[in-house]
Amino acid sequence: MAGEETYSDRCLAEFLKRSYAAVDGLWFVKVEDASGFEHALELDRQVWAVMAKIQARKARELLGVEGNAPADLARCVGLKFAGDGQDADISHTADGVRVRLPACMWFDVMQRAGREDVARRIGEVICPTEMAVWAEEFGGGYEVGIPRRLCAGCECCEIVFTGAHTDTTANAEENPASDSH
Repeated sequence: MAGEETYSDRCLAEFLKRSYAAVDGLWFVKVEDASGFEHALELDRQVWAVMAKIQARKARELLGVEGNAPADLARCVGLKFAGDGQDADISHTADGVRVRLPACMWFDVMQRAGREDVARRIGEVICPTEMAVWAEEFGGGYEVGIPRRLCAGCECCEIVFTGAHTDTTANAEENPASDSH
């Protein structure tokens, strides 16, 4: 009987992670087949804007975080990347948060699916959208830059949340067309 079986947390997490990645890719491909890539990408952007809001709020709740300080954002965004199964190097100062990802589960999924040709375009749209929502959920006082992306040929993904009151040029703010490696 299925109700008598118990599953380890690791087993459940791996099952859900795989399902999460699969459903994201499946619905995108189905919309793309029916309505074209740009339409699928726009819907994906809208979905991830809402998903980021849900994730940020749930992270706050689970971790008991009420503030908007860089330490609070770092802790919550750390949960987001850990939940995605990503090995994130996260640091923070009084002025902001820096996230370094040596690998990206989403880029890996696209590579395995033979979709490298669209990975860069998706990364240019989805990642800034998602991270901007996280910044907004933490008081809106952060500017977000993504100076490096694996899908753009860089050695890692780097996300920088900078306090709006600081000099953002020192943190290599993102130009969506930037190829800074």
